[in-house]
Amino acid sequence: MRFQRNNRWEEPEINLIPMIDVLLVIIIFLMLTTTYSKYAGLEIDLPMADATQSTGQPNEIDVAVTAAGQILVNKVPLAAGDSQAIAVALQQAAAGREKPVIVINADAKATHQRVVDVMQAAQSAGYPHISFATQSAE
Repeated sequence: MRFQRNNRWEEPEINLIPMIDVLLVIIIFLMLTTTYSKYAGLEIDLPMADATQSTGQPNEIDVAVTAAGQILVNKVPLAAGDSQAIAVALQQAAAGREKPVIVINADAKATHQRVVDVMQAAQSAGYPHISFATQSAE
């Protein structure tokens, strides 16, 4: 006894077009709702370079960064160049001064990392006022 009549076996079919449409909608949704990370920027007030030379204030601490990467605080070279040693040297140079301004004299060929190390050391030592020295074009 056979109860089934004319049943043909059909191959299952996978239709990819609706799946592609759904994935495309998901990608567009993710692109529109994604917030991109913002890099922490350094707010720096660069001094204007003009021909007149300003007199140094007694509340300034001069930090020089040479092309070789050596750091000098008030013309005294540092033995170690890590941020902690720079911060200690800045605190010693600023002893007795109220809110000193850190003036960074960086060589044009000095690496950015050394200048950023000085800036981080000044921030960790509690000196937020940083300025950069420039020379006139003449």
